[in-house]
Amino acid sequence: MSGPVPTLGPSPSPKPVHITARTDYALRAVLALAAADPATVTAGALAAGEGMPLAFLKTILSELRGADLIVTQRGPERGYRLTRPATDISVGEVIRVVDGSLTDIRGEPAADASYEGTAIHLRHVWLAADTAVQNIVDQVTLADVVTGNLPPHVRDLTG
Repeated sequence: MSGPVPTLGPSPSPKPVHITARTDYALRAVLALAAADPATVTAGALAAGEGMPLAFLKTILSELRGADLIVTQRGPERGYRLTRPATDISVGEVIRVVDGSLTDIRGEPAADASYEGTAIHLRHVWLAADTAVQNIVDQVTLADVVTGNLPPHVRDLTG
């Protein structure tokens, strides 16, 4: 004989969303480039200004350059700059370059999750979570973050 089904309430100790150091450093670097635009910024200046390890930052900058988000300029005005206006680059685009899909389930994209038995519909929960994340990071541009002019639906979530 079963009793009433307990209702779910807030978790006593909710776990935070995990943002990798790669994502954090990449976003901070491109935001610094967006703020400096049209000037260039050297890797050393980015690392020092943002308190990041230079070697790790250079690896990330190489990935961003490979994805055509930034370009290296040589000569007296040497350094990095964005390849497009900050209004045309979303936070989600940067995240995908350095970390792949936005929502991973056991190291795989949420869309690839597969379950059987009583958990068969769990994939839909992960896809909904992935969509919710995308609705934020894909609709916020670097310019939005630099200026603090976040879209209303994002501002509303921050209280």
